[in-house]
Amino acid sequence: MKLQLKPLFYIILIHVCFLTSCLSSAQHQEDERLVSYEIDLTTQTLKFYSKDSNNSNYGSIENLKTHLKYNNQKLIFAMNGGMYLKNGSPQGLYIEDGVQKTPIDTLKKTSGNFYLQPNGIFYITKNNNGFVCESSNFPSNAEVTYATQSGPMLVIDHKIHSKFTRGSKNLHIRNGVGILPNGNLLFAMSKDRINFFDFAEFFKSNGCKNALYLDGFVSRTYLPKKKWEQLDGDFGVIIAETEAMN
Repeated sequence: MKLQLKPLFYIILIHVCFLTSCLSSAQHQEDERLVSYEIDLTTQTLKFYSKDSNNSNYGSIENLKTHLKYNNQKLIFAMNGGMYLKNGSPQGLYIEDGVQKTPIDTLKKTSGNFYLQPNGIFYITKNNNGFVCESSNFPSNAEVTYATQSGPMLVIDHKIHSKFTRGSKNLHIRNGVGILPNGNLLFAMSKDRINFFDFAEFFKSNGCKNALYLDGFVSRTYLPKKKWEQLDGDFGVIIAETEAMN
């Protein structure tokens, strides 16, 4: 009897491992109200951009695309990467290629989405791991290659921000980023106006432990793969995926 059960045990074990592998690599659930995109930092190249070689803001995705093409890089995906000041400089912490360009903003008792506590930071490390955390929990160290601060947090420890209300009439175009259970990044922007609760629920329903709001009505996304190509805009940081041209 034992000899008969042993092979069966291994067959079941193999099936379980296969199923687990499939689930861990499964793509996120789409939402027709949003344009969303998943990135695996171990196989895809993602960087943050703010100023060109002349120290001028890129401003629009089109300007960045032109710059990249000149340097034999193809733009695959791009999205504005956080709030900014009137001069186009990032609001709050911004780190690009390991260099801190602007310091973390620790103000709390003031108005605006950026300061709706807790706000947060989206960052990438040298070993190609992406994270979203509350600003107060940011691990300032040399391992961080890219970081952008914004607010509010959308999802905190698997829970939707307590200040968001289901059915709220506070509607705007919104974009944000979360970390999926498999460690991949999940970017999303609403195609039309949406409230904070519904937007946050998209990240939560996809299993994101933490997710961060990046910006509102100024938001733009370039994603030809999904027939969504917004090249205009006038903002600060741009988050972009590229690949070398042949």
